[in-house]
Amino acid sequence: MSVTSVHKDFDTLTLTLIADFDAPAERVWHLWADPRQLERWWGTEDYPATVVEHELTVGGSVIYFMTGPTGEKGYGWWRITSVNPAKSLEFVDGFANEDGTPVVDGPTTTMQVQLTEHDGRTRMQVRSIYSSREHMEEIDRLGATELFTLSIAKMDALLDD
Repeated sequence: MSVTSVHKDFDTLTLTLIADFDAPAERVWHLWADPRQLERWWGTEDYPATVVEHELTVGGSVIYFMTGPTGEKGYGWWRITSVNPAKSLEFVDGFANEDGTPVVDGPTTTMQVQLTEHDGRTRMQVRSIYSSREHMEEIDRLGATELFTLSIAKMDALLDD
């Protein structure tokens, strides 16, 4: 599995995940930059993602939904705050209404993705910064950290294609 470490810090409201891949940074970047590739790993087997809007430019947005086993849909959005292709991506992630608009006063998470060369491999660091301790505790209680780790692990098979 590509995930090599996961560190939760409730004092700084951060979760840092590190994964190492046997693929060039350009290819790992493509998993974020191509909406069809993103759909194949963002989410879990039980809650796969469908990306309906994908604009990875500063000020752009990504709108998606995850469909549960009984057909229920949970919507989410990203607001892109920084993009440096094949090197870094930063966005704010939150819950959305069915039309893709952010849920008013909903909790958010700032996601910082960095891709670097490390020992001949690509190291991806994903740092999640939560909007409140309550939000981080709720995400942790729901098992989202483990689910995100499993989602990242799906990248390996995609990189082998």
